[in-house]
Amino acid sequence: MTDFTPVIALHGGAGTILPSNMTPQKEAEYHAALRACLQAGLDVLRQDGAALDAVTAAVMALEADPLFNAGRGAVFTSAARHEMDAAVMDGATRACGAIAGICGPRHPILAARAVMETTEHVFLSGAGAADFCARSGLEMMPDDWFGTPARRAALEAELERRRQNIPDDGDPARKHGTVGAVACDARGHLAAATSTGGMTAKLPGRVGDSPVIGAGTWADDETAAISATGHGEYFIRWAVGHEIDARMRWAGQDLPKAAGDVVTELGARGGSGGLVAVDRKGNVSLPFNSPGMYRAWCGRDGVIHTGIFGQD
Repeated sequence: MTDFTPVIALHGGAGTILPSNMTPQKEAEYHAALRACLQAGLDVLRQDGAALDAVTAAVMALEADPLFNAGRGAVFTSAARHEMDAAVMDGATRACGAIAGICGPRHPILAARAVMETTEHVFLSGAGAADFCARSGLEMMPDDWFGTPARRAALEAELERRRQNIPDDGDPARKHGTVGAVACDARGHLAAATSTGGMTAKLPGRVGDSPVIGAGTWADDETAAISATGHGEYFIRWAVGHEIDARMRWAGQDLPKAAGDVVTELGARGGSGGLVAVDRKGNVSLPFNSPGMYRAWCGRDGVIHTGIFGQD
């Protein structure tokens, strides 16, 4: 018996192209991609699938699209390599899996899910994570498969900016590229998944908030499922996912207030970005304090919506 209308939301990162640089053609491409990726997760939910499977499907679709900074299309580190992070969390049990600094699995989110489902651990990184991926039966791709000309050009531009000591212009596209999805299935269970290539020209070994449970990824059926995108260091320092949970659980706040206030307060402290979230009643919240956030959602009205700039 279905007690809940399935709900799903996703983001393709708060690192949007600045409005002044966005062309109508490019904007149409992003809207179409966001809709297609949301549909991948929505199809799972509409076939009575679990929230965990729906967010996995949506993030896999985002990882497969080079428009977004995850999987194919991931940005480069300052050493011109890819180091990808991902996490997944099941709100019904708080089971979770995360992985950091990997390059090889076609879908990093499946590596995170494999950590959750096939090991006793939550978080793998470094050489051990690479070994785990190699022997986990995941589809593997060569390193050069993940890069794109646009990401290579972005790396070279950022390295040149640093060489010339030109002040940072604050372009969010360099720092805020992440993908993620949250869902509430027909049984009222929640799940979240997040995947990223990190920041353009980041230091090798840098890990952001995406794979940190309680920061960039969180899900608990009692409160909400959350996937964040933005300047990850701030999202870690303020434990964004868990902070929203705490305000809902202990202060009795609803999801829009808890999520919206946290993102606003983070922005006041210099932390630019946003998040997508859904609660156990199927309410959706998509706050951000950056110029834009690639996003798509299908709420209780059953209609797919997409957005890039402006609030909803």
